[in-house]
Amino acid sequence: MKDDADPILARAAWRLIPFMMLLYVVSFLDRVNIGFAALTMNKDLGFSPQVYGFASGIFFFGYFLFEVPSNLALEKVGARRWMCRISVTWGALAMLTAFARTPLEFCVLRFLLGAAEAGLYPGMVLYMTYWFPQATRARFIALFLAGVPLANVIGAPLSGWVLGFGGALKGWQWMLLLEGVPSLLFGLMTLWVLPDRPATAKWLSPREKEIILARLAAEPPGALHGFWEMLADKRIWILMVPDFSIVIGLYGLNLWLPQMVQAMGFSNFETGFIVALPYLLAMAAMVALGAVSDRSGERAGHVAFAAFAGAAGMAGAVLLHGTVVVILCFCLASCGIYAALAVFWTLPTSILRGTAAAGGLALLNSFSNLGGFFGTALMGWLKQRTGGYALGMEILAGMLVLAGVAVLIIGRKLFSVTAA
Repeated sequence: MKDDADPILARAAWRLIPFMMLLYVVSFLDRVNIGFAALTMNKDLGFSPQVYGFASGIFFFGYFLFEVPSNLALEKVGARRWMCRISVTWGALAMLTAFARTPLEFCVLRFLLGAAEAGLYPGMVLYMTYWFPQATRARFIALFLAGVPLANVIGAPLSGWVLGFGGALKGWQWMLLLEGVPSLLFGLMTLWVLPDRPATAKWLSPREKEIILARLAAEPPGALHGFWEMLADKRIWILMVPDFSIVIGLYGLNLWLPQMVQAMGFSNFETGFIVALPYLLAMAAMVALGAVSDRSGERAGHVAFAAFAGAAGMAGAVLLHGTVVVILCFCLASCGIYAALAVFWTLPTSILRGTAAAGGLALLNSFSNLGGFFGTALMGWLKQRTGGYALGMEILAGMLVLAGVAVLIIGRKLFSVTAA
């Protein structure tokens, strides 16, 4: 059955994952382009580093509150219609942020943006469990997650360029408006591009649908299926530790990297291209590590290796000197963080099915994404009190070390994930 299924799964991946990745590109662009807006917006609106850090991070509280209900709705309504709803509402709110004038307005819109987008990432991971068996999942999750660094590769130079726009609006307002439009367009496209499940895919023959379903049915036993069964399983709660720690590093770096690079003496336009480099390399790193992990069937060690590499990059950016050296350290940090996150998600998807997957993936992601709030807010608070970024980067490095140690301890004790 495996030989019959492999070419069908490969064809399904080519049909689905590029569009899923593009959808995640525009979502992440709307989420983190505020880091570039801050280069001029903070001065225009009178935002201090602490206000910016808090207001940017409050996005994740909206995510936290609405992610589990959103994913359960996806399981009930279907991926096609629910992803359309998510994309259209977040695109509209991202564009409205261009007209925020006070910290309160900015906070409210960022919170609503998180609430609107809640469910996209765990929903997409859940969607992949409908199609791809466990033994191939790391490479496909990595390909989908490559949309995150790709958003920065595309968005960083674009944002740096659009910041120079003028006229009736400020450059940062043009940026938020223009970069929100693709979310609306791609959201509507999901109605035609994403079938809810293999059984509803018009481009699969009845025999091909049977082969995919049989392959998925042959997955190893022991998975959780019920929502309450999932809540009672300690593995889901323990996995929050490494995921939370990785996410703190991810957003602590993402939402402050443009300002750190600009502080090195670069213009807004130059900053855009320099910031794109770490994410370009991160795309290659996460796809490569996902493929290696699938071939070996080992997960925890690969996550830990990448997390430690990310910590080394964070620490190096503080301890080492020279513009080129620091930029290379930013590259290493990005590669480690994104590669760790890509392989990490094979752990929960190996034990969750059905309603348990819908609720469990959202629960895990909602709690861990609070790291996005604490990472950005912490960097802003420390920047305002110390005048620099060094202490914040050191703490982010420590969180990545914690992630690596935690996943080694709990991943190998609580999970047995081997290649099929």
